[in-house]
Amino acid sequence: MNPKEKHRTVIFFKDYFEKFFIKQSTKVKAKIIWTIELIEEFEKVPETYLKHIESVKGLYEIRIKLGRDIFRIFCFFEQGKLIILTNGFQKKTQKTPKKEINRALKIMEEYKNESK
Repeated sequence: MNPKEKHRTVIFFKDYFEKFFIKQSTKVKAKIIWTIELIEEFEKVPETYLKHIESVKGLYEIRIKLGRDIFRIFCFFEQGKLIILTNGFQKKTQKTPKKEINRALKIMEEYKNESK
């Protein structure tokens, strides 16, 4: 397999993710980009980087850790090979905040309504 062959494509929907991304430090941005490239290129992505949110159908989180800082970016699959990024946030507690999950679900619903 060509190491740069893509198994999936990551895209942004509107500017939800971008608003989060531009606020991050250069090191965090680099780690986010590295993680997205890994998700695109690896056929089987370790749960360390991409994990299904158990209580929510179709919603996944991209997991980024840099030193002690933990970030999450919500996403979902469209047609199996396309990953749509929704919102991101810095995780400060053990549990993922419900308001962030609800925001991701609203963005996912908005995407699905607009792409019909």
